[in-house]
Amino acid sequence: MNDQRCDVWAAGDAYEQYMGRWSRLAAEKFATWLKCADDLRWLDVGCGTGALSTVVSTQCRARTVLGIDRSEGFVGSARVAAPVSTHFIVADARALPVREGMWDVAVSGLTLNFLPEPTVAVAEMARAVRPGGLVAAYVWDYAEGMSFLRRFWDAVVEVDPSAAALDEGRRFPVCRPERLQKVWADAGLVAVATAPIEVPTVFADFADLWEPFLTGQGPAPGYVASLAPADRDHVRDVLDAAVPRRPDGSIALTARAWAVRGRNQSA
Repeated sequence: MNDQRCDVWAAGDAYEQYMGRWSRLAAEKFATWLKCADDLRWLDVGCGTGALSTVVSTQCRARTVLGIDRSEGFVGSARVAAPVSTHFIVADARALPVREGMWDVAVSGLTLNFLPEPTVAVAEMARAVRPGGLVAAYVWDYAEGMSFLRRFWDAVVEVDPSAAALDEGRRFPVCRPERLQKVWADAGLVAVATAPIEVPTVFADFADLWEPFLTGQGPAPGYVASLAPADRDHVRDVLDAAVPRRPDGSIALTARAWAVRGRNQSA
């Protein structure tokens, strides 16, 4: 199967059910880690449904926020509940439609691994910020830190070993601190630092964990959508047997992201 066929991101409601509830928690911790002043101009590249843009607007008390994403469906969802100072447009992260040096901070949440040329996008973010401006991002640690996805792909490979190549932990090597540091350095950024961001992912029961995999949004749900019903049920049953449960039936796991930041040294 072509990897890109599984990387479908278009419907905001489906994304919220699958990943949005966890990405908001990561966005809040990321914003706290950045320790930025109030009243800054923020650019959110790959804004998705607007989780990070909203956190930046409220938690960081931004003067203005511009969110950019190539998915019209996501941008439409982001606009629904956007704060007054936040705006969204459809555009490509590799060719940002903004003037050079007009932003104080450029950020990207959970997006870089889906871009064919992440260094190009980061260089564009660096171009967009003023001298001394901050460029920062975070991505899920698919290889080791995303417990519910790790268990999902382990179940998939047990059922179908040929699907191992679709595992996000293998597909997205940029989602490691050393790789992120290199991308930032290659984009000419300085004072580069990385940090882990960990959030709880607590599911009420197995249905709460499994049903988001049926939405078709993202690599793992996209893979599930490609399966015949019997194979889908087999993966579900293997996963069901593998996840730990609390006495009340809930499933308490964790999700880790890696965050990176650096400064534009252009004079």
